[in-house]
Amino acid sequence: MPVANFLLRRLVEAAHAAGKIIAAVCHGPAGLLSAMDKEGRSILAGRRVNAFSDAEEEAAGLAAIVPFALETRMRELGGQFERADLWQAHAIRDGLLITGQNPASSEMVARLVIVALREPD
Repeated sequence: MPVANFLLRRLVEAAHAAGKIIAAVCHGPAGLLSAMDKEGRSILAGRRVNAFSDAEEEAAGLAAIVPFALETRMRELGGQFERADLWQAHAIRDGLLITGQNPASSEMVARLVIVALREPD
């Protein structure tokens, strides 16, 4: 595992263990894929999540370019992937984990982070 990936994994795991808000949008949730909880399960397992969808990858002509399909990988890790139609803003808060589907979702993610700061789970 490259050093940057290892460091990101450790940062996400530490934030998760400390009960901190973790938020990512579009392809950003790729940074969450390797993070595990203290039981050794993916931090995405059993959680409502989203990111750039497989359908959006196809529609954008990126499916053959990206190293893996993010939606598919999140589902493989046990995430309960929820998505909106192509290019629509969509964000999900599951406790202190906040994810957004695509760039149009950035404002929604930011608003959910503000809510989480005011009203922790």
